[in-house]
Amino acid sequence: MSGETLLRVAGADLVRDGTTLLGDVSLTVRSGEHWALLGANGAGKSTLLSLLGALVHPTRGTVEVLGERLGRVDLRQLRSRVGHVDPRHPLRSPLTVRDVVLTGLTNSVERVPRWAPTEEETARADELVALLGLHDRREARWPVLSQGQRTRTLIARSLMPRPRLLLLDEPATGLDVAGREQLIDRLDALARTRPRLATVLVTHHLEELPPATTHAMLLRDGRRLAAGPAEEVLTDDLVSACFDHPVRLTRVDGRWNVRTRQPASR
Repeated sequence: MSGETLLRVAGADLVRDGTTLLGDVSLTVRSGEHWALLGANGAGKSTLLSLLGALVHPTRGTVEVLGERLGRVDLRQLRSRVGHVDPRHPLRSPLTVRDVVLTGLTNSVERVPRWAPTEEETARADELVALLGLHDRREARWPVLSQGQRTRTLIARSLMPRPRLLLLDEPATGLDVAGREQLIDRLDALARTRPRLATVLVTHHLEELPPATTHAMLLRDGRRLAAGPAEEVLTDDLVSACFDHPVRLTRVDGRWNVRTRQPASR
């Protein structure tokens, strides 16, 4: 049975300074779906995510986020209802992991002066910290965290307001193998424990996709090349066309692997 529609993009263009960044893009995301946005550098992935996160308006076409059409709603209010994870979080203070997670309630980078969480809110923060595999690091301070620990902290932070939609912009950027695998494990745990949550993950590495990925969109030069169930979209031919390079995909235990496709021998 289809879930509730959380995102609907129809014929969206985004033009900046005469340059078309996105052209005629359409996408529908429903609750419980886990989408991957894939494409080469400059394909328009993060630009599309900015539309889905209500950060910008489309030049043409329509974008509906959580049932609200952009252009007819206060974007700031709408953004507070979407979990948006950006690894380039501009925090400068030595907040603890727990305190960073709690800033998700105030939608601020720093702790808001004279604001204090309730016991229930603190308990929820600790629950999310544990879910993201950081229970033993909840009192650790931001400057001493690894990049992987920071990313998982920011995911916990984004979940504090109980969003129905979670957007992840290249969350594995800068991670070593251990950090990447820990992140993928926790994203899979999130899918299991939050069955109604929808996620959209931007990456250009198929190896970074969690096994829970249900759908995929391939972007090339700002246009949709293919979109739909992951097993129909993530094929040798479509991914090769997306990245303009002949590749062969394999999938083991739900994880994708990519290698250059060698020409058939004569």
